[in-house]
Amino acid sequence: MPLNRREMLKLTASASAAAALGLRLGGGPTPALARLSALRTRPIPSSGEEIPVVGIGTARRYDVESAQEALTPLREVLATFSEMGGQVVDTAPSYGRAEIVVGELVDAIGNRDDLFLATKVRVEGRKAGIEQMEESFRRLHTDRIDLMQVHNLVDVETQLATLREWKAAGRIRYLGMTTSSHRQYEGFERVMREQDMDFIQVNYSLGDRTAGEHILPLAADRGMAVLVNLPYGRGRLFQKVGDRPLPEWAAEFDCESWGQFFLKFVLSEPAVTCAIPGTAKMTYLEDNLGAARGRLPDPELRQRMIALYDSL
Repeated sequence: MPLNRREMLKLTASASAAAALGLRLGGGPTPALARLSALRTRPIPSSGEEIPVVGIGTARRYDVESAQEALTPLREVLATFSEMGGQVVDTAPSYGRAEIVVGELVDAIGNRDDLFLATKVRVEGRKAGIEQMEESFRRLHTDRIDLMQVHNLVDVETQLATLREWKAAGRIRYLGMTTSSHRQYEGFERVMREQDMDFIQVNYSLGDRTAGEHILPLAADRGMAVLVNLPYGRGRLFQKVGDRPLPEWAAEFDCESWGQFFLKFVLSEPAVTCAIPGTAKMTYLEDNLGAARGRLPDPELRQRMIALYDSL
């Protein structure tokens, strides 16, 4: 009987734990801390700064209360994430308590300088935008935010004007905008053409390739880094493959799970800078970061992945 994702991830976690102890599951030595091998990085076009190609999204999963049982696994994930070379953590004021939780945990862990913190502004008006962003600084316990994004095009021209002032003053390092809705794509592309930005963030996955038609090529032409949200389509991709085994040819791009299959499809699009899957469990963290190692599918393999997924 084929292993499902949960069973496969248990085996992956066991292998990683053994590697961290310098052991092989079958006996004999292996390089200590093998799971800490370098992650693939890509440059931010506007600066040349390299960031790892897999980060963490915090929507829903980090919207938890301050009870210790809720915070403990998230703290372990955020601490291990930076130990493994991860950097990008994306959050937003509209994600419930997620921004607060991220700020409190990062402050307690003490790994702020190792992370690339991204958040968003989503209100109408300059004054309200400034107030919301000032609150994000307080919630994240930081005096500088790496990336501030106008969320879902809300009053985008007004907020981008403020972001340019804050970038010039050194309060933020990069600016951009986000969407996760096809209905906004037309307006999103218009702003991309009219405004200079460091980043865009958009939904893109093996099961939802629409952004690859115009938005991703436009980002490449305009020199904008791309964060990809919903790379698993809110879990729909896993539901579609079910308990089917990975195809044998997935080994051609060093793929060990369906999660890595889906992420490596996203990362094999050259315009993509970093994918930010929601990550609140250690097993998922190690699996997701595994997609940032090894080979990526070439164009022929990408077409094979599309054909397989569309046939299900």
